[in-house]
Amino acid sequence: MALLSTGEFARASGLSRKALRLYDELGLLPPAQVDPATGYRFYDPAQLEQARLVAWLRRLGMPLATIRLVSTLPPAAAAMELADYWEQAEAEAAARRRLATFLIGYLSGRDAVMTDAASEPLTIRYGIRSDIGLVRQDNEDCAYAGGRLLAVADGMGGHAHGEVASATAIEALRPLDTSVPDEELLNALEHAVLRAGSTLREMIEADPSLRGMGTTLTALLWSGSRLGLVHIGDSRAYLVRDGDVFQITRDHTLVQSLLDEGKITEDEVASHPKRMLLLRALDGEHGCAPDLELRDARAGDRYLLSSDGLHGVVPPADIARVLLEVADPDQAAADLIRLAIDGGAPDNVTCIVADVLPAAKTLPLPATAEPVLCCGSGE
Repeated sequence: MALLSTGEFARASGLSRKALRLYDELGLLPPAQVDPATGYRFYDPAQLEQARLVAWLRRLGMPLATIRLVSTLPPAAAAMELADYWEQAEAEAAARRRLATFLIGYLSGRDAVMTDAASEPLTIRYGIRSDIGLVRQDNEDCAYAGGRLLAVADGMGGHAHGEVASATAIEALRPLDTSVPDEELLNALEHAVLRAGSTLREMIEADPSLRGMGTTLTALLWSGSRLGLVHIGDSRAYLVRDGDVFQITRDHTLVQSLLDEGKITEDEVASHPKRMLLLRALDGEHGCAPDLELRDARAGDRYLLSSDGLHGVVPPADIARVLLEVADPDQAAADLIRLAIDGGAPDNVTCIVADVLPAAKTLPLPATAEPVLCCGSGE
């Protein structure tokens, strides 16, 4: 059978001359013959099936490198490769669809219902308490608890500046109390922290008297059975699981750094003259990056988020006792605040206690149903 010119082969295969030139350069569809004098390319009609296959695979969005691999395989192996590619493409499309749904809800202020089919649906039941303490004139802590977001921020700077910083951090996170895709949890948290830092920086530029204000921030964001953790400073997050209590954040303090390096002992931490010195905080001036971690949640877990007004005066064993023995999360938060008060409460103290439950589970005990924001003086 006579060879076909480039134009004839293009019409027969449905490919453009430009595409044929590209596929020739990539080795996907080289011509059967090239005239040495004119450079004209000619194709064998038997190459039409290969050309149509390449065109179909391109319509699927398959990268040229993958097409090159598939086109060299026997039909059965090529089919398996194509099946693997399409499974991955569908998974990526589903992830983009979920991200688009989240962004539409996030930008419009609407909460879209979203489930994680691969995991057990979970819900949280929480209690939140904050107290000015016995020494401070203002409460510079700010906290938020909602169905998908828990956050504690401990401001610093004095003269209400710390209160402004902690409230700014919490306000940046609050829009995330919605259906965030699990693969976007850390991106969403990081973006919120960057936005808070940018807001603080703009405030300081507009009013230099605010220089020096900043805040700690520790927050958990749920999606299905996954949760994202963001942390900067010396507020803390604890996990209670299977009868054990774990601190799941690391204090960004000088004494913690010295302790990690073996330069001081645990017994020396409480009396160290610089035990309150933070090495990292969200302040809008130094651009410190937070710790970010993706974790798996389980029904039966309990979480505590607290400012340093708790662990600064309450021994770890007493914190663990309350978390393990007091069933109601609101009462547990209240009991932890009371322990801090009994210990002298030289600082503001804020606690959120949250229990992770199967979504279908109902409890007779009262539980917080609406999001709660605690900022400023008092409870």
